Amino acid sequence: LKVIAIDEQLRVIYEDNVHFDKDLPEFKTQGGVYIHSDRLTVTSPVLMWVKALDMILEKMKSSGFNFSQVRALSGAGQQHGSVYWKKGGIQILKNASSELPLHQSLKGCFSVSNSPIWMDSSTASQCRALEKAVGGAQHLASVTGSRAYERFTGNQIAKIYSQNPEVYKQTERISLVSSFAASLFLGTYAPIDYSDGSGMNLLQIWEKAWSKSCLDACAPGLEERLGCPVPSHSVLGPISPYYSQRYGFSPDCKIVAFTGDNPASLAGMRLQEGVLAISLGTSDTLFLWIQEPTPALEGHILCNPVDSRTYMALLCFKNGSLMRERIRDDCASGSWDEFSKALSSTVAGNNGNLGFYFDVMEITPEAVGIHRFSRDNQKVSSFPKEVEIRALIEGQFMAKRIHAEKLGYKVCK
Repeated sequence: LKVIAIDEQLRVIYEDNVHFDKDLPEFKTQGGVYIHSDRLTVTSPVLMWVKALDMILEKMKSSGFNFSQVRALSGAGQQHGSVYWKKGGIQILKNASSELPLHQSLKGCFSVSNSPIWMDSSTASQCRALEKAVGGAQHLASVTGSRAYERFTGNQIAKIYSQNPEVYKQTERISLVSSFAASLFLGTYAPIDYSDGSGMNLLQIWEKAWSKSCLDACAPGLEERLGCPVPSHSVLGPISPYYSQRYGFSPDCKIVAFTGDNPASLAGMRLQEGVLAISLGTSDTLFLWIQEPTPALEGHILCNPVDSRTYMALLCFKNGSLMRERIRDDCASGSWDEFSKALSSTVAGNNGNLGFYFDVMEITPEAVGIHRFSRDNQKVSSFPKEVEIRALIEGQFMAKRIHAEKLGYKVCK
């Protein structure tokens, strides 16, 4: 959990973080999560998130941070995680005593104590059922921006309903991680925003309303448990009195809707239409502002957090920096300097030599293995080292462009 405070010139005046494994060892998480014995189910304890918030605010207080100067507060949460509030939870949240840390007041508030998160892949049967119920994967993508994905919230809710109908019955509200965090500051249930709501397989991205057929396919009475979605830049209301009394926040401090981490990246990087951002991480992520998307079976279309009339496209590539590191080790003695020199020594276009490199099964497209083609389009088993390095980099970037164009991205000439 990270906090950052900026002034009106966007200068950073405070930064801190809480590390789940190290600072909250009592929860016994690894990387902030529990990986269950089936290796498919991955969850995080809800109270760990609440306790981390208590901890970070106490750290700020003891450092002398002046909470009374905070005019507005917003945040981002990991996409696709979901939190299940037990009946009566709203009363406890509204009436939390400022004498107690929040995690003590809220410990009985959740019908599901370990939240399913983005790493979970245990809902394959629910995904198939959802696609079948709405007329196929492409139709689901055309309505909600994505085909059914195992981590998406609608499928996670469907699993909880089918396996634990009593638990579902006891649930009065379902939040995403982002709207859950906003709820803690608001002192009442915060609505889900359009952008993060687009990662649920439940929101009609064109109408900005829940899809009745998707809701019905997942669980009964779901609409009332989700509340009405709102634009991502909505001012939700003033901060809860709990924070004014315990930390000295001004009662006028505004809570702005929280959103998902990917939409927040688009907003935070101030991306404009026609500009593409690529995050070169373990997995590579590509995202862009888009006016007229064409939802496909690969990739995701989300509502744009900055301008609700437009969209953002998101593509994830599993063979990212791990693949680059492997080729660096094989072809450049493990040195990025040597890798860069080899890349510079070859010409753009690689004299027609082309390669696609997938050590593990790729998400977009579904492919695995190393595929090399010579300038006369013959499959070959190897390249010289410098040709291999350029083929890897050019192949990765061509794939990103091709799949972005399929989602509606237009390359400016």
